[in-house]
Amino acid sequence: MNITKLSRRSVLAGATAAATLGMLPRTALAKELLRMSTLGPGTSPNLVMTTFANIINRDLPDYEIQVNATGAATRHALEVAMGKTAFCMSSPAIHALMRDQRAMFEKIDQAPELVKRLRTVLNFPMGVYHIAVYDSSGITSLEQARGKRVFLGPPGGAAYATMSRLFSEVAGLEAGTDYEAVKLGWDAAAASFQDGNLDIYCNPTNAPSPVLTQIAVTNPIRFLGIPEDQVGSEAVAALASRPGFGLGTLPAGTYGDNHVNDSDTTTLRVTVGIITNETADETMIYQMTRAFYDGVAEMRDSAPWLRAITPGAAVADLNLPLHPGSLRALEELGVEIPDAGRL
Repeated sequence: MNITKLSRRSVLAGATAAATLGMLPRTALAKELLRMSTLGPGTSPNLVMTTFANIINRDLPDYEIQVNATGAATRHALEVAMGKTAFCMSSPAIHALMRDQRAMFEKIDQAPELVKRLRTVLNFPMGVYHIAVYDSSGITSLEQARGKRVFLGPPGGAAYATMSRLFSEVAGLEAGTDYEAVKLGWDAAAASFQDGNLDIYCNPTNAPSPVLTQIAVTNPIRFLGIPEDQVGSEAVAALASRPGFGLGTLPAGTYGDNHVNDSDTTTLRVTVGIITNETADETMIYQMTRAFYDGVAEMRDSAPWLRAITPGAAVADLNLPLHPGSLRALEELGVEIPDAGRL
């Protein structure tokens, strides 16, 4: 495969540059250390949650949030429920699976009780699932994943479960049987794709993704999607109707001249959020929620990707009650709270 090689540092530079938009100086040393777990660099949750942490660290000197960008969201949710971590990225899909003790929670007997301890701080659009290939690979459809090396998402995570099901339902291909589902974290997968060690790279993120933008500077790339004749099928409808999901569009040309798709790509979109434990201090969560949206409002002109991060979006697709502190803050910001957001 004829692929221009970039260093790992250069590929992730876009993600780092975007994240630094939220890296604002703190005015005082924080008194309480709080851990926040999220996905790796180059993902929308990493950008949003890094910005959240840096705004809090700047504007609320009583707290310091330290960001952990390793591991899978499913594990992070369990850690927050057990009080081992203060905040993490989660999703309506994860909450539903915990309640029903299904998929990656099937063998965790405590999952239905643990989810009752979780509260939403705020939701935000994660973006759409990008299923990227180098144009030089000749891959133009999901069916051509047979025999290829594919990154679906970190093993055990919601992205892995979603993409493996999409490949199965749309293309009839099973992970580990018809193609190799490469087991990597988000950061390592981005580096592996830019090195040409992956044939297909999946990443749910707001467009344009900093990682893919950097790759597309020198390499023609293509995005695979749901064929038009399958958009209305029962299998795709079942995928898109899950909590927090829906059909989405990746417009042609999003990644410039090296985005080779002639038309828009139909894919899945997803909502995610920041969650905490029910025991988190109400005043703290209230102050953090207000500080975050005040900070985002100041930064939107210089960081266009933040324009979708609004108080109204904080209650989209809720299926987990809001923390009382967040509920109070959002009501003060004029947000209409759905029943699902209240206890």
